[in-house]
Amino acid sequence: MDETKSHVTAEVHSTAVLGSQTVVWAWSQLRENVVVGSETSIGQSCYFGPGVTVGARCKIQNAALIYEPAVLADSVFVGPGAVLTNDRFPRAVNRDGSVKGPGDWEPVGVRVSTGASIGAHAVLIGPLTVGEWATIGAGAVVSSDVKPFALVVGNPGRQIGWVGHSGARLTQRSNAWVCPITGDVYTDENGALTLNTSADLTQV
Repeated sequence: MDETKSHVTAEVHSTAVLGSQTVVWAWSQLRENVVVGSETSIGQSCYFGPGVTVGARCKIQNAALIYEPAVLADSVFVGPGAVLTNDRFPRAVNRDGSVKGPGDWEPVGVRVSTGASIGAHAVLIGPLTVGEWATIGAGAVVSSDVKPFALVVGNPGRQIGWVGHSGARLTQRSNAWVCPITGDVYTDENGALTLNTSADLTQV
């Protein structure tokens, strides 16, 4: 089945493009030129700003607010109430007191790489990039780039460890990091974590 499904109360602009088997739940709004990949689920009361791009097989939970020009890669998770902002110097009015319009500020986007997860009510302050398979904890406020596989929590957001593809926090064993769920082994080279497909657990 290739058709998309949008709840009758959802507002999907005529220029938005939805991939096959994508679902948009009640009261969500997808603005002009939004692009969403296949098999993505968009929960209730979400907002996607004009031109936002979301990959395939993503899960966007209820009340997430994703402002342009955000770009989410494939397999990204966004928890309920999370916000991806786009204004470095937010003001309602200009210096002369006039109401700010689209030409009075420059939107800056958040980029979320493949497989990364954004926890419930986290706030990501653009511009920044979240690396592949990283996890942002619930309620975190993040204003700088996040490394692949990093676990970031708190306000201000800080890295407290690493996570693997399963999402579980990795355990350090000798000079490697091991997933307690899958047994996958990751190596840290100068602060960059990579999956070691040839690792022997007896040697770490």
